[in-house]
Order: sequence, then structure tokens, then C-alpha cells
Amino acid sequence: MTVVARVAAAFDRIEAAGRPEIWISLRDRAATLAEASAVDPSLPLAGLVFAVKDNIDVYGLPTTAGAPSYAYRPGADATAVARLRAAGAVVIGKTNLDQFATGLVGTRSPYGAVRNAWDPARISGGSSSGSAVAVALGLVDFALGTDTAGSGRVPAALNGIIGVKPTRGLVPVTGVVPACYSLDCVTVFARELSLARTVAELMEGVDPADPLSRPSSPSVAAPARPRLAVPADEHLADLAPGWREAFDAAVRRFAATGAEIVEVDVAPLLEAAALLYGGAFVAERYAAAGPHLEKHADLIGSDLDPTVAGIILGGKEKTAADWATDTARLAALNAAGRAALDGCDALLTPTTTWHPTLAEVAADPVGANARMGRFTNFANLLDYASLAVPAGFAGGLPFGVMLTGAAFTDRALAELARRFANPGVDLFVVGAHLTGQPLNVQLVAAGGTLVAVTATAPGYALHVLDTDPRKPGLVRVGAGGRSIEGELWRLPADGFGAFVAAVPAPMAIGRVTLADGTSVSGFLVEPAALANAPDISHLGGWRAYLAGTAGAAGASGASVRR
Repeated sequence: MTVVARVAAAFDRIEAAGRPEIWISLRDRAATLAEASAVDPSLPLAGLVFAVKDNIDVYGLPTTAGAPSYAYRPGADATAVARLRAAGAVVIGKTNLDQFATGLVGTRSPYGAVRNAWDPARISGGSSSGSAVAVALGLVDFALGTDTAGSGRVPAALNGIIGVKPTRGLVPVTGVVPACYSLDCVTVFARELSLARTVAELMEGVDPADPLSRPSSPSVAAPARPRLAVPADEHLADLAPGWREAFDAAVRRFAATGAEIVEVDVAPLLEAAALLYGGAFVAERYAAAGPHLEKHADLIGSDLDPTVAGIILGGKEKTAADWATDTARLAALNAAGRAALDGCDALLTPTTTWHPTLAEVAADPVGANARMGRFTNFANLLDYASLAVPAGFAGGLPFGVMLTGAAFTDRALAELARRFANPGVDLFVVGAHLTGQPLNVQLVAAGGTLVAVTATAPGYALHVLDTDPRKPGLVRVGAGGRSIEGELWRLPADGFGAFVAAVPAPMAIGRVTLADGTSVSGFLVEPAALANAPDISHLGGWRAYLAGTAGAAGASGASVRR
């Protein structure tokens, strides 16, 4: 499909969807198609269509931050938008949001509450509500949001998509209406992790116009056997019905990728999270939007959302002494939190705690919203990277989990999420690929992780093959066979494919039944290679054979020396 055809199809999907509350403004169709016709098809994002949260500037469209009285016409694209357009992506419109990016529910907007992509009676999550739903419904390929308290992650979880919250400052916020300038992050929504990460990395890089922007750090790969922290039971006690079971299933799935799971006390992180709105840091929201709210106080209740206004204007009461006290408190909590996570590669949590209906939020707008940010609010305050990923369903609706790690672990978090999405293939090895043997390096290079030392079920024979290096051949013989010791390794799907393609004859990959009754891929040998190949099954495994031959060689050497 050509770039023009893709953009035309996006306009058609938007019209057919019948979800006007997603959008605050759409570009002119003819002008957008003309832009699409000039896109170089060799660019990395050529032909992809994206939406932009309406607190991020797009040249030619007004920026409202969800408040018509605030609207202005930017003279240029935000830096993040400009970088994506330079990569070939085409902007199609601006999306609805919780006003001034203040909220995690997606209902605090005079343009209407954005309904969930799966259940229109429930909230979309916010504040990047329109962006998340536009992606979830397939109206655009990806969308930009922002995240101060969780706005780039909560709506991702509630709509079953990916939400990337980069390390603070990696993506410049030039051209973004601030919520809390020192904490704000530009985020990405997509249905596929690879696209979301590509978009995030294309936006990275220092911008002189944003003094808080930071250069990318060298990419650090996730370890083969990562250590993942999970919250103690007390911090998971009041999840929505069915969510604890869904989270436990996700934990088991991460463990199946080779991760070590450790329970930690995340109380310092949750206490820090409470400071985002309950402490003096809300004064930064007043600095950003308070003067506008005071100037247009007569519009509160119509153009200006009263819940948002109450939160922002409350920031004016905070003093410099409050700020100093809370800054010191935050530093202490940060130290305690990092100590709790010491030795862990990431923290794994539910993204949020429940999925309320629109009616439930209307009945208790502040209380309902407060529950949404338990596991998200601390990340930007404490300078963490974070990534929300789908993890199945609970009660018929999407359930999501979140990986959170130290600043600049963005790529490592993505690798952990990729393993979760594609947990890999188990492979049983019995010879030269065992740990410490000559060909083990091939497994490691393919991304393999040792799962367990185990053995086959009875019914196998092991022979010594005349190869270089010498290796065993495993064959199923049925009655009269033995249990043969080996190792179970787990490889990512792409690594497994490349590894198998390089296996030389007479070796082959087939199905092997293990002692516990499970069936996995494993090394076998072509029967023709067994002619004149000594049977060593009685030894129980290749290591026993090697130990015996080494002992025999030593004894032979000793007799010569005598």
C-alpha cells in the first residue's frame, strides 16, 4: 500500500469508527494526502499514520491542552513531532485528554469523556485518553502521549496496547504544554512493541531548546537471567476482582522466560508516589496552568474542568518550605526504594489497580483517580524508565503489567518485555552444548538461558559419535532404554531458528520426553550415524562418560610414568 493509500485509509477508518470524542482536531484530508504523496518511501516510518495528544504542538493545528480558552496556534512542530515527520510518519490529528494532562481517567475534558476501546461503559484511562484509544481501535499506527503520573501507561493497560514511558529527558519536551515541566515525558502508544520502541528512539536526543533534555546512554542489554522484583502481598491486596490472578499468571510467564522472581517491600516507592499530588510538587502544576485558571475563573464548570481546577489551584498554597521539606523526604524515599530494589534488574507490577466505569468515576472523581496511580506515580519523581505491556485479560477486559527500571534502562526493559511476549523455545541438550563444553557458546550467543539440569524419561540410548569435537548421539529406543542426563535451555524464538539452521548432520532436532513427562525440542541423531558408535547409555550421561575417559587417560599416563 502506498503512503497516500495508507493515509486515506486512516481517514476512512476514523469516519467509520463513530468515536468523535477521541479527537479535538483533525487535519484537512486533501492537505494531508498531499503531504503523504511527498514522503520518501525509504524513510524508517514512511507511510505510518500517527495521532498527537493535544498538549503537544503540531504546526497547522491549534494546541488546546483540553481547554478551548487556552488554545493557541503554534509556530512550529514540537521537537518530538518534527523528528517523527522527518522520519516519514504523517500526523492525522490531535487527540482528547484530561485537561492540562491532570488525571488518569480520561473523563476530565469539555470535549467529552473518552470511552474505552473494549467497553464503552468504562473509562479509557488518561490523561492520554484519545491517543490510546485511537491506537487500540486501529485508527492510527501509533500515537504520542505524555506522562507525569502515569498518563502514558494507565490508558495503555486499560486498552490492551503498549505504552512506552522513556527515561525523563530522553525525548525533549520542547513544544509540550507543561503539566510539571521537570517531570513530564513524551510517550508512545502502539500495538506492537517493536514499533513503539522504534518511535521512541527516533525522538531521542538533546534539544538545546529544552535544557532538561538528556543524551541517550549506551544501550545495556538485559541479562540472560534477569532478577525481577514484585511487590509484597500487602501492596496487591485490593486489586480489582480477578486482577491478582492475572498478575500471578504474568509473574509465572516471566519466570518461564528464565527470570528470577523476588518479592520486595515497595512501600518507599508507594510513599514517594503519594507526594506527586499530596506534596508540594503539585505547585509545578500551578506554575504551568494556574494563572490561566485564575484569569478565566468564570469558565470553571464549563470550559474548565472543576476537578482539574481544584487540583491545580491548590498548588498555589504550597510554600518554598513545603517544597524543601518534600524534596528532602523524596530523596530519602528514593534511597530506600533503590536499596529495596538493589540487585534487581526491574520491578514488575500491575500497571494500575482497577478499571472503573464512567459512572463510578463521575460519582467519585478524585478517589477513583487516586486508585489508578499507585504503581505509576513514583516513576518520574524518582527518575525511572517504565514500560506498560499487555498481559492478557481479566473479567473480559485487557489486563496490563508494567516493567520499571533505573534511568536509561529503556532498551533493557524492552528486551524483557519482548521475552514476555515471545517466551521462547525450550531445548534439551546432552553433549557438546552442555555448560562448560566446547559448543555451549553457541547457545549463549543465540540468547539461551539455562533452565534446569534434568534428564529424559526412560527409553533412550546414548552413543559416542565419531565427530570433531567428539559428541554423543541420543536416540529413542523404547523398551530397554534408559534415562539420560542433560540440560534444559530456553532460547528466544528468533535465536532458536538461527541455532537450528546451523545444526550439522548427523545431528537433528526432534521431540524429547523428559523425566517429568513434558515434551520439548532436543538433540537427536540420525540412526545411520550409530553404526560402530559405542553405546554408553549405562553411564547415564555425557559428563559421566567424559569423567571416565579422563580418568582412564590419567591412569594410563600414570602407568607410563612408572
